[in-house]
Amino acid sequence: MSRIRSKNTKPEKRLRSLLHRVGYRFRINVKRLPGSPDIALPKYRTIIFVHGCFWHRHAGCKYAYTPKSRIEFWENKFRNTIERDQKKANALEASGWQVLVVWECELKNNPQVVLMSIIEKLKEVRNGS
Repeated sequence: MSRIRSKNTKPEKRLRSLLHRVGYRFRINVKRLPGSPDIALPKYRTIIFVHGCFWHRHAGCKYAYTPKSRIEFWENKFRNTIERDQKKANALEASGWQVLVVWECELKNNPQVVLMSIIEKLKEVRNGS
């Protein structure tokens, strides 16, 4: 597990590239914010977390399987991750940030759909909706 990256993962880089290509500017891994979010768009008061389906338990996703060995260990690990994610999101929302979650499989299978969804949400924020 020591080789598993927490920053600059392929899905993060892909999303950052897509956002940058259409003109959005952002900060990455902002340490002063709860959870050190993957992408922060201060102009829009929006945070984007890029979650891996396995670690963050994407419901209904084939990649969110549970290993067959040491089941109790894995279930505890996954439960703690989900709780930590929720605490981070709640803290950010309480500070006035909009929190978006992008799942690894969605980004891999439909990057343009994910990008369009993010753009729509950013337009809503910009227009004050």
